[in-house]
Order: sequence, then structure tokens, then C-alpha cells
Amino acid sequence: MRLKNFKKNLIKLYDNFSERIIFVATKKKYDMNDFEIEVSKCCELLEQGKVIIYPTDTIWGIGCDATNAEAVEKIYKVKERSKGKGLIVLVDSIDMLKDYVKNFPPIAPDIIKAAKNPLSIIYSESKGLAENVSADGTICIRVVGNDFCKALIHKLGHPITSTSANLAGEKSPSIYAEITEKIKSSVDYVVELYHDVLTKPKASTIIRLYEDNHFDVIRQ
Repeated sequence: MRLKNFKKNLIKLYDNFSERIIFVATKKKYDMNDFEIEVSKCCELLEQGKVIIYPTDTIWGIGCDATNAEAVEKIYKVKERSKGKGLIVLVDSIDMLKDYVKNFPPIAPDIIKAAKNPLSIIYSESKGLAENVSADGTICIRVVGNDFCKALIHKLGHPITSTSANLAGEKSPSIYAEITEKIKSSVDYVVELYHDVLTKPKASTIIRLYEDNHFDVIRQ
């Protein structure tokens, strides 16, 4: 897709979404103190190279500091997953995104701002991330919309990895209660918020964005 057709094609892309992520609040509510405690606890663990299970703007994920190769290696082991498939990386802002993408495509901010749903973008090459985050040299990054993720990434000062909280080849859990005990016991910490939130998960759209500003839709 070329730049002149960008707006028309992007509108068409997002018009195809008939589903939305639905959050259903239950009786339990969390105050800012709970939130800040969890953010600080997770940040400290990630700084130590630990692996956590945490809520994202799509489904629950397994994550670590995306600049720490040893921590990334732990995620492949937890997932029992081949390194032939890389991990998605989450950032808290477009400014942070620019720090980790080589030859940043100028149209990327416009695409991200126009997105009505979670959007993961594959870029040609990263910088400053652990090499084993990627399987083929490209890098898939999403500017996350979840408040907990944003706060955690901002406090950490680095991107974090994201992959669904299940073993490779198994169904991704749609709610916290569907995460298996095997997965939970394999990580260092599970975020203690939002366990009672019901969600209708929607995987992020994935596009491949090239340096000349055209893109291909990989998943929608």
C-alpha cells in the first residue's frame, strides 16, 4: 500500500472490526495504592531479570525486560516454544517506540494514532533490544493501551515482551481463570490485580510496515 492510499486503506482495515474487547467489572475494585504497589513490585522483578504474568490490552501475557536476553530465554522455556517465532514487544509511547526501531518509518505515528484497536507493527529492524526477541531480524512492537502496562513500562524505562500465557500450541486463555497452574508456577510472579475481570479477548491486528511507508496486513 502506498502513502497516497494510506487513509482510505486504513479506514477500511479498521471498519472490518466488528468485535471489541469487553471489560466487565465485578464486585472487587482496586484503589491506586494497590495499583502502584503492583507496578513497583513488577518493576523490581523485571529489573532482576524475572518473568511475570500480567494483563495487557489484549489477553494476559508472559513478559520480561525486552532488553535482557537471559530473561527472554526464560520465556521460551516457560512457553516450551521454539525460537523460530519471535516475541511481541510492548512500549508505553510513540517516543519510546522511536528509540527501539532503526530507520523509523515516518508514517508509523499516524497509523498508530488512527488505530481503534490494539495494533502490533512489524518493523524491519530493531535497536537496543535483546537479539533473541526476534527470530528473523524484524521486530513486532505495539504501543500498549492498557493502563497497568503503560505504568509498568514507564517505571521500568524499557520495553517489555508479550506472549500469551499458555504453552506453545495450546489455546490462549481468554480470562485469568483459564491460565493453567503449570504456567503460573513456571514464572516468578503473577500480577495480583484484575483476576476477577471478564474479557472477550481480541488479538491485536498485525501489519508489516516498510521504510518507504507502505504496509501489508498480516492479521486483522
